Amino acid sequence: MQYPNYAGLKLDRPAPGVLRITMSRGKMNTMDFEMHHDLTEIWKLIDQDDETRSVILTGEGRAFSGGGDFALEQKVVSDPDFRMAMFKDGRELVRNLVEFDKPIIAAINGAVAGAGLAAAMLADVSIAAKRAKIVDGHTRLGVAAGDHATLIWPLLCGMAKAKYYLLACEPITGEEAERIGLVSLCVEDDELQARALAVATRLANGAPSAIRWTKRSLHLWFKQAWPIFEASMAYEMMGFGGREAAEGLAAWMEKRDPQFEKLKTFPI
Repeated sequence: MQYPNYAGLKLDRPAPGVLRITMSRGKMNTMDFEMHHDLTEIWKLIDQDDETRSVILTGEGRAFSGGGDFALEQKVVSDPDFRMAMFKDGRELVRNLVEFDKPIIAAINGAVAGAGLAAAMLADVSIAAKRAKIVDGHTRLGVAAGDHATLIWPLLCGMAKAKYYLLACEPITGEEAERIGLVSLCVEDDELQARALAVATRLANGAPSAIRWTKRSLHLWFKQAWPIFEASMAYEMMGFGGREAAEGLAAWMEKRDPQFEKLKTFPI
């Protein structure tokens, strides 16, 4: 399989049957549209790659992925056509991950948000370093928690925890994420990549049909909850066209707390 020369994704094969995808873009591996789109589409190619039997997804340096960059978020707020392009891409990212049959191991090495968080939480085995910082920051930005969270967080950590962390945008450490069931495992920072490779190798050497059919069966939980995901994505995109998202983005860029209480808005 010949893969494109991705600008923001590095590919290597650390063991037979294992493909490692490393997100690489700046200090925080934030995403522009090209990187987001590449992360969306690569799963279709890997599905056709007979050399790959399991996948590791991780980030370069001190972050897994900090989500969309300022320019991307600003364009989503200001450009309705681009907003619809991101709606389609975000929806397809989740769909492609749900439909992907080969096992995915997320090695969460640092801060993670946005599309990177969606991919990490939808991985089959999520391994967080102790210094990992998991946060779904949608409501702080002024939009509904779309892209993946309503689909899977209640299944992973229960409705009470999902509501708290998604409504309050409270950061979660790797240890706390393991405690509440949001991730599969938490390990010491310097053990993360070795543990992810060990799990990926074990799954790559396992019975491929049995593993993939088990995963496909488990993912029927996501498929029966798909209307919940669709609604969350629609509400998120509606929010990007409103005053709350404009204030949330301004606060993010100015490094201050958003002042939503001063806005003259009428919650639906």
